[in-house]
Amino acid sequence: MNAVESSKPDQPINDLIANRWSPYAFSEVAVPEDDLQALFEAARWAPSSSNEQPWCYIVATKSEPTEFERVLSCLVPQNQAWAKAAPVLAIGCTRLKFAGNGQPNAHALHDLGLASANICLEATARGICVHQMAGILPDKAREVFQIPADAQAVTGIAIGYAADPAAAPAELRDRDKARRGRKPLAEFLFTGKWQAISKLAE
Repeated sequence: MNAVESSKPDQPINDLIANRWSPYAFSEVAVPEDDLQALFEAARWAPSSSNEQPWCYIVATKSEPTEFERVLSCLVPQNQAWAKAAPVLAIGCTRLKFAGNGQPNAHALHDLGLASANICLEATARGICVHQMAGILPDKAREVFQIPADAQAVTGIAIGYAADPAAAPAELRDRDKARRGRKPLAEFLFTGKWQAISKLAE
């Protein structure tokens, strides 16, 4: 039983959200190119401030071993240990200024998150798993991929098919088997003032 099978939301929600899962154990089975294109097409249609669409993704598959290793090298060692099994790796980046006026875009990180959430949901609809990682080496990514000063590498992304948890590094196997934990609504849904619990959370 995996983390998805052992966890249920408190309220009925769309299956794509309920079934989204970030495994540590990935199969080396390749993701078809048309599926990958659809995942990034889903990102393309995410909402963004002023329709700026500030996100960028640096992507590599194992069919391009040199490029794959370059992306892998931009992950922290702890993430390299399991992400190297995934057939697709990407780095999620965002532009930090509005293209039209050069002013700082305070919502750029938020908008990258929305685009990446679309990737996760489209992947789930296709039986594909996505595991996003905060543990990257942004300075190395900037150097390796010549990311300009007005853009920022933010997350690593592993894309592929879930494997048996036994395929993950030993210290991560229990995470793939554990029930997914989520804060109750009462911890983050407020009305009137900060930490005044909304009736919707009761």
